[in-house]
This record gives sequence, structure tokens and C-alpha cells, in this order.
Amino acid sequence: MNEASGEGTDAAHGAHGRPPTRAEKWAAFKESPFLPALVLVFILALAAGLFAGSYTYTMANPTPHRVPTAVVGDMEAPRERTFVTGLEKALNTSLVLTRYGTGAEAREAVEEQEEFAILRTRGTGVELDVAGASGASVAQVLAETAAKVGQQTGVPVLIRDIKPLQDGDPRGLALFYISLAAVIIGFVGAIQLSVHARALNPAERIAFTVAYSLLGAFAIAAVVDWLLGALDLPFAESWLILALTMFTSGMVFTMFNTLIGRWAMLPTWGLMVLLGNPSSGGAVSWPLLPSVLGHIGQWLPPGASVNAQHTAVYFPDHQHLFPFLVLAAWALVSCTVFWVYRHRHPGGRDHAPAHAAAPAGA
Repeated sequence: MNEASGEGTDAAHGAHGRPPTRAEKWAAFKESPFLPALVLVFILALAAGLFAGSYTYTMANPTPHRVPTAVVGDMEAPRERTFVTGLEKALNTSLVLTRYGTGAEAREAVEEQEEFAILRTRGTGVELDVAGASGASVAQVLAETAAKVGQQTGVPVLIRDIKPLQDGDPRGLALFYISLAAVIIGFVGAIQLSVHARALNPAERIAFTVAYSLLGAFAIAAVVDWLLGALDLPFAESWLILALTMFTSGMVFTMFNTLIGRWAMLPTWGLMVLLGNPSSGGAVSWPLLPSVLGHIGQWLPPGASVNAQHTAVYFPDHQHLFPFLVLAAWALVSCTVFWVYRHRHPGGRDHAPAHAAAPAGA
């Protein structure tokens, strides 16, 4: 008996003592926390490179491609034509010239943000009206280049900013920053709900996303306007734009979280930060962006938010419906997808009644 028992013990020890096979090692690795951690190491490294690359590509050396410009008077006269040709050559772009009958009509086109500048004849020279509020970077590039071209061609140039930025925002970046804050806090808030309030049911999660969006947007607007005085905001409109932005961003993450689970941050970050923010026109006006990005950005939540906020602050009588429709569409699609697939929603509570304990001895 002792010998048999000893043989069995040796066999058992031998089975436990053999080195695991490659398949067993891989199976154990997949079940461990090391696989997702290793994947995250590479994802974060890639995200860092893409983040730096996307912002550098769009913002490091902005170059105008097509600048819509209103024309009043005869710009086909030899001196004026020489100036326009020299300006296009110096900018390495084409001015999209649209003729207007009067200066008032051209100014109205600037207010509608259809034109970024006005060119008109002025005695023996030309007059260039730029609009800093339409795009500080565009106005700066146009003004600096026009002054140099005027000296080179011998054409006198008078340059004016007919729509300047507010004193607390001389570079026109404050609106971009508050929109960026709404976008990032929007999906970070949704991430935190998914981690710390997983027991929320779908309707409750939407309700709390609305709640933190309204309160967070109020805080952003209050700090920038009332506390810092950096911008004079149309408070109610700016607050609601920021709240809609924050809610949309939060629901976009929630939608992806429902569809693909723990990797939802990847498409959210790619859509909102890597693509959406650089192409929003907030830091660099869309005529200076690569043309494809300039068009795409208007259809994404960050670009829609910047456009709506920008118009509310600087062109209050010419607000457009389009950016609100873009934000509303993203919010509606995200909420709809989330609701349709709510059975896959990570978390929630089981409202089914607990089964009564079976009586002893049954």
C-alpha cells in the first residue's frame, strides 16, 4: 500500500512539476491583467504620437488655401490687379474674389461669415479690411502679407480691422479653450459614470449626463466671464452651447462604451480629440487648415461647438442653425444607439425580485 501510494504521489508531483506548454502559457496570459496592460502601453504610445502629429500638422505652419474676399470697386485696373496678383503669390494661395455693389453689402457678407476680408479701391491705392473676429490667424496673415506686397509693388495699402476680437482674447483662442474643456470634460464625465456609478440604469445614466453637462457648462462660462473677465459672453446662449457640447461628447463615449466595452476610449479620443479639435477652426481658422480637415471639422461636435460659440459672441445677429443641428444629430444618434443596445450597457441594476429561499428539507 505504501509503495503504491508513493508511486501515485510521485506521478502527481510529476504532473504538477512539468513545465506548462506554450498554449497553456498563452491561455494563462490572456486571462491575466497583463494582456490589456500591455495593449494599453502600445495604444498610449501610438495615441501620443498621433496627438502630437495631428496638432502639429494643422497648427504648426498654417497656410491659407482659399480665402473668400469681398471686392468693392474696380480691382481690374493695372495697379490694383498687380497688387492682387502679388498678394496671391505671396500667400501661395488664391483669393476667392466676389464682387459687391456697395461697401454695406460687403460688410454684411463679412457679418454672415461668408467673406473674411474686403478689398476696395482707394485713390491710387487699395484698402484692405480684415475681420479679426472671423479668424485671428487669417486676419494676421492677410494684414502682414498685404503690407509687404504694397511696399514691393508700390501700391499704397490702408489696412483696418473692422471686426476686432475682445480685449481679453487678443489671439482668439479663448473660445477654442472653453469648447475644448466642454468636449473633454464631457467624455471624461461619462467615463467616470461608467466606473463609479455602474449601477445606473440607461435612463438614469442619460439623466445624470444631462445634469453634469448643465452644471459643468455653467461653471465654464461663469469662470471665463464672471471670474476672469476674459470674454464678455452672451451668458445664456454660451452656457447652453457648452452644455449641449458636453452632453454630446458624453453620449458619444457612452454609445461606444455600449458597443465595444472597455475600448470605447479609442474611437472617442480619435473622433473628438485627434480629428475633431484640430479641425474645429478654433485655434486655426478653416482657410488656413488643410482643405479636407476644414470641411470635415464643421461636421464634428468640436467644430460645431466652436462655430456656434464664435457666432454667438462676435456675430450675435447672424447666428446659424447648422452647428446646432450637427450637435443635436450627434447627440440623438448616440442616445438612440445607446438605448437600442441598452441590454449591452455595462452596469445597471437587476430589478427582478429575489427568489424566495427554499424551505429547509424541501
